[in-house]
Amino acid sequence: MGIHVLLYVPNVIGYIRILLVLTSWMLYSYPENFVPLYVLSIILDGLDGWVARKLKQTSRFGAWLDVVIDNVGRGMLWNMLYDWGWLVSSLEWCVFVCNHNARGAQWKDTFTESPVWVQAVMAKGFKTPLGILTIAGLHVLPVWLYGYQHEVLSHALYAPYWLQTLGILVLGAGRLLCFAVEMWCIVTHMKFLLNEEEEKKN
Repeated sequence: MGIHVLLYVPNVIGYIRILLVLTSWMLYSYPENFVPLYVLSIILDGLDGWVARKLKQTSRFGAWLDVVIDNVGRGMLWNMLYDWGWLVSSLEWCVFVCNHNARGAQWKDTFTESPVWVQAVMAKGFKTPLGILTIAGLHVLPVWLYGYQHEVLSHALYAPYWLQTLGILVLGAGRLLCFAVEMWCIVTHMKFLLNEEEEKKN
């Protein structure tokens, strides 16, 4: 049993992220504490993958843990922001199950036969204009909405109302694009399951 994988540096970063998410949840009503803690967890999300590749400490457990922490953090935030936030959270968990069940830890690299627009989002590990917009919609939109609701954008960042609105529209467009990819993943997984059943019968 690969217990040593639990102590890989990128996975330790993941445990720190869990603590940051839980602490930010407890301090949700205090923007001066919540925002730095939650944003730090997002920054570390971008760091753990780089560290894993740099130290040659990539693992299936690490890939799983990374997405689980992402979903827990965003799920917490969406649920705190809106009564219907659980819908966004449920969708993200559903996509997680679909991708990791059928595609495994390397799910990001398995979209070569997907439609062109999905490939455009997924190409180069999301490092394309559409990919960046999608990831911004996924990760930044809920934080932006928190900043809008709690007046962090206006009081702390002195962002004018038009800029706050523009941010919501641009990030919202990114989240809609993400939603389209998520729905494609779910439908593709459903087809995979149905084809598997058909093959068993034959």
